[in-house]
Amino acid sequence: MTDGDVAKETEGVTGTETTETGHAYATPGARGLISAIVRRELRTVARTRTFALLTAALAAILLGIGWAGGGMESGYVPTVVDVLTPLEVLVPIVAVVFGYRAILGDRERGELEVFRTYPISSWQLVLGTYLGRAIGVVLAVTVPLTLVFIGVVFTETERLRVYATHAGADSPVLFARLIVLAVVFALVVLAIAIAVSALVSSARTGLVAAALALLVVLFGLDLAIIYGFVAGPLGEGSLIYALPLSPLSAFRGLVLEKVIVTAAGTGPRAASPIASLFGLAAWTIGSLVVATLGVEHLE
Repeated sequence: MTDGDVAKETEGVTGTETTETGHAYATPGARGLISAIVRRELRTVARTRTFALLTAALAAILLGIGWAGGGMESGYVPTVVDVLTPLEVLVPIVAVVFGYRAILGDRERGELEVFRTYPISSWQLVLGTYLGRAIGVVLAVTVPLTLVFIGVVFTETERLRVYATHAGADSPVLFARLIVLAVVFALVVLAIAIAVSALVSSARTGLVAAALALLVVLFGLDLAIIYGFVAGPLGEGSLIYALPLSPLSAFRGLVLEKVIVTAAGTGPRAASPIASLFGLAAWTIGSLVVATLGVEHLE
């Protein structure tokens, strides 16, 4: 980042400050500062080939699984069933790759020192970084799933031209729900990755911490919920309300409840949508708060 990046791109001037020589200059508002950081992160995402390759790889894997499993020929919901498990693993990997060096990279390059010369608070830096990377993550998840959707449109052999949202009907609306839920899940994991990035001090520890965070998200929290159910603290009635403790379980439960069970028209309750969404929001906000505290500690 150059010294002029923030100054050239900020908008919403709210006041002035005076230098030691007596010259006054305009100070940008919070909105302008965050907007400048978002643009900066977007440039970073656009210049990083790894992100583009990751998106292409995700698209190839999902298309291959959807085609090989026969779901694309059968309909939207069968395709959801085919790609759900791969998404549970691949979406967190994509999000972590996008976020685990977001703050750490600035620290290693000395760009956090440059930020300190501007009236930028820690929360503005974290929020701007998150929003900028989030746009990249949304594209990285949406584009592959959209390609799968298009594949279903052109290869489905049993066409049911009823675009229904009620129970018992296959519908593109149900696949659209999967896309939305996958994006939400990715954004939650991205926030966790940025929190990790703000807490580590080197590339090596950052990579180790990112790997540990992945293991916790993919396995650790789910195993904790399973243990709680088997050991007795969690009963059958309270299990669906414990799923939001794990972002992965919350995502899986929402897909089962709002896509697969809806299409089947019947089945056991797989999740509490309100509790799951609340849990995902809590993970996101909590992670960004941790990231902000981590940046403040660096200062």
